Amino acid sequence: MPYDRLKRAIDLMTAGFLGILTAPLQLAIAALIRMRLGSPVLFRQERPGKDERIFELVKFRTMLAPDEARGLVDDADRMTRLGAVLRSTSLDELPTLWNVAKGDMSLVGPRPLLVRYLDRYSPEQRRRHDVRPGITGLAQVNGRNSLTWEQKFKYDIEYVHNRSFSLDARILLMTVLRVVRRHGISASDSVTMPEYEGSR
Repeated sequence: MPYDRLKRAIDLMTAGFLGILTAPLQLAIAALIRMRLGSPVLFRQERPGKDERIFELVKFRTMLAPDEARGLVDDADRMTRLGAVLRSTSLDELPTLWNVAKGDMSLVGPRPLLVRYLDRYSPEQRRRHDVRPGITGLAQVNGRNSLTWEQKFKYDIEYVHNRSFSLDARILLMTVLRVVRRHGISASDSVTMPEYEGSR
């Protein structure tokens, strides 16, 4: 698609600008995490990107490590107060600008999910990997984690088919509004999105 080259140029310039602009804030957040949660400061995890190529996603750490002896087993137990604030404000995503600058991700696109989900997608759902994954996307501005998996994938595929400069601009503007209102941060019965088990 002709827009994809322009989109990459916009991603590179914007990620570089925002990375520099938010550097003092990122350093402050890193220091807080180091004091409250210890090391590591960053959360790193392999995710599938465009054409299902695996890359390492980088975010600020928001959870304590699993520890059965301390009762830290599920996400609700492991989530920290600082982590909840970082997630609700999307500040945990700031290091992901590095992924955008490297070309692993885009500012806008389907969110990169877990590698183990790859063999659970239907052929249509796999089309979400026809484009670079995004920090935000059509699903995120239409409900984020309050959506079902089927609804999220429907929005992902809709974006793949209809991506354009005007749609990206609208999604970015709506993302700012959603973050300010802290809308759809968690699923209705979980602090994070439940496991995707495959299409029904």
